[in-house]
Amino acid sequence: MIEVENVSRAFGNFLAVDNISFSIKTGEIVGLLGPNGAGKTTTMRMVTGFLESSSGIIKIDGEDINTNPREAKKKIGYMPESAPLYSDMIVEDYLKYVADMQVVNAQEKVPHLADVCGLHEVMHKNISELSRGYRQRVGLAHSLINDPEILILDEPTSGLDPNQIGEVRSLIKEIGKTRTVIISTHILSEVENLCDRVIIISKGKIVADSPTPELRNRYGSSASVNLIVSGVDYDDFVKDAKEIFAVASVNPYETEDAPLLSEGDKITCASLSISGDTDVRKDVFNLVNRRGWTLYEMSMQRNSIEDVFRTLTVGGNL
Repeated sequence: MIEVENVSRAFGNFLAVDNISFSIKTGEIVGLLGPNGAGKTTTMRMVTGFLESSSGIIKIDGEDINTNPREAKKKIGYMPESAPLYSDMIVEDYLKYVADMQVVNAQEKVPHLADVCGLHEVMHKNISELSRGYRQRVGLAHSLINDPEILILDEPTSGLDPNQIGEVRSLIKEIGKTRTVIISTHILSEVENLCDRVIIISKGKIVADSPTPELRNRYGSSASVNLIVSGVDYDDFVKDAKEIFAVASVNPYETEDAPLLSEGDKITCASLSISGDTDVRKDVFNLVNRRGWTLYEMSMQRNSIEDVFRTLTVGGNL
């Protein structure tokens, strides 16, 4: 459905998007992630045809967005972060106006979208009087006017309160059952709740592309085990811990809970990064017991998409 091949975009001497390639199949809900300035919004604008790429090819259902923009754009609905609404218009009049502009039967489409987007309560209100949550709903209805096969949403829950976020997420999930959806967001829990797949962009390049459930195992450890042990110094502990199957790496563990020991006693605080789904706590306990060390603390923490995102975009260890 969407094919992006070797696409770049420069603004003067600044290369915002650097030779990226990906494809998205019909019916996928894909999260496009990246820190501020990473190039994700520029990528979305190129996919919608709002910006022309400096090089590369973007095709929408086989239609080149640059050489045949009219046919390609017919298949796309786009909601930017700040939906460009006419605030002095009544909601119903605004949606009818948009439908007329896109040569859509407003009498049929507008009531249907009022149902889909939960707008019946505000159809006769002025847009300027709406809460941000309802304004987002109107923007979403606007993007659905032409019944697009592809829906592209840039920060769809930005600025909403928790109740509004939940409502808009449910709405997107329902809409995504019949469409291809691309979502750009800074709320990583949103990706886990909504998206089948995650693409992470950093400094204009794709640094991860994975089904959401597999992201942690593909691009980092799935969990970490944090330990406080006495009777061994850190370097010796690392050597022994690395012999445990499924321990990918050992890193210092910063904590304020380390016990106060007698002068000369050794204490080690370490975090073991675990690959796969293996539970190594029994092996760690046996190691500590065998060596005669004292175990003060051991806890397992499942790593999240936030951990993977931080590692891929700013560096660090999981």
